Amino acid sequence: MRPLTVIPLSDELSVAGQISPADLSGLARAGFKSVICNRPDGESPGQFNHLDLAAAASQAGLALAYLPVVSGRVTPADGQAFAALLNQLPTPALAYCRSGMRSATLWALSQAGSQPWPELAQRAAQAGFNLSGVAPPPPISSL
Repeated sequence: MRPLTVIPLSDELSVAGQISPADLSGLARAGFKSVICNRPDGESPGQFNHLDLAAAASQAGLALAYLPVVSGRVTPADGQAFAALLNQLPTPALAYCRSGMRSATLWALSQAGSQPWPELAQRAAQAGFNLSGVAPPPPISSL
């Protein structure tokens, strides 16, 4: 079995590629409180279903939320939904998808209203995620 690579983006959130039910007890021991699945079920053959992961997460004492996003189609609305999850779930949380890229993009979009986009993109780049192809969300209108 391959080791899980966990990449921190903030004190509240780390990201990873696909996890397995066997990873969840180790994540709990490492101090994580929640897991966010950003990978649609059935995206790839042999991928773990989020319901199987939710059952294993519950046994490990972790909350699991399902926010599936299609690769290459992350929107600002997805980022807002991700922000809502981060506000509701106990932290620190681990978000995962196939490679971690979608989860990192969702994190950056979720933070865009409170932090400058260039800083978010730089933090993601330092963690190994290139967000140069992601358009920063427009400023929130005060109207």
